[in-house]
Amino acid sequence: MPKAQTILDRKGVDVATASRDSSVLDAAKLMNERRIGAVVVTDAEHVVGIFTERDILCRVVAESVDASKILVGDVMTSPMACCRRETPLSECRAIMTQKRIRHLPVVEDDVLYGIISSGDLLATEVVDQQSTIEYLHQYLYGRS
Repeated sequence: MPKAQTILDRKGVDVATASRDSSVLDAAKLMNERRIGAVVVTDAEHVVGIFTERDILCRVVAESVDASKILVGDVMTSPMACCRRETPLSECRAIMTQKRIRHLPVVEDDVLYGIISSGDLLATEVVDQQSTIEYLHQYLYGRS
């Protein structure tokens, strides 16, 4: 059964992070530069939350707050849902569906190992389905 580590092995472990003392504007610029929808929020070496597009929309834009004058730590989501490297992808999918989130940090013993997005899960499913289709095609029609 594929686990969270399966996705991290394929995509890598580079995770965009922001300090809880960063301005929302700086975090949003980072997200735009990297074309990502979330950053993991850290305080020194500890993971303390996640800051997402939804946080910007609901807690900054909708509240008419100046993004340059508010800190990420004031509007981040905390506590956040996360998983471990050995968490089965089916469980990751269930967590994301139940909590209606698109990003799931992979954290163990307060160490950030990576992040899984709903797009990563979808891409993994597509690869698995393509492999199954190829196997069934070979079974039915023989190798070409």
